Amino acid sequence: MHYTYTTQGVCARSIEFDVEDGLVKNIQFNGGCNGNAKGIASLAEGLPVAQVIERLKGITCGAKASSCPDQLATALSEI
Repeated sequence: MHYTYTTQGVCARSIEFDVEDGLVKNIQFNGGCNGNAKGIASLAEGLPVAQVIERLKGITCGAKASSCPDQLATALSEI
């Protein structure tokens, strides 16, 4: 199933991704730091939802309370 999540408090405006058979696929950050977003997407590609949440939840970006990886974990937690 395809999902679009509107981020809060980070540079990326939204995150689009699919979940198929419990695995995260086709992750795309819209906005934000292009290189970091591609890196996060590549590292999380094909992993189980629970594992991505465990690895990324709580990561911050500078003085911000969240980050793009944390927002992906939040999005996955909400589905």
